[in-house]
Amino acid sequence: MEPRYKDRSVEVEHTEVQKKSDSSLVAATFIKYAAYIIIIFGVLFFLVRYVFPMF
Repeated sequence: MEPRYKDRSVEVEHTEVQKKSDSSLVAATFIKYAAYIIIIFGVLFFLVRYVFPMF
């Protein structure tokens, strides 16, 4: 080895990141977006069924 490369003891720290999944939060979010989709389709159905035939 060359003199400028000395044998050094290097300590490497490993950290593990674990994602915690709260199933109640996931379910609440799913219900919220499902309600949004149902409302949007309801409005579209109303427009197609009752408003567009007037024209």
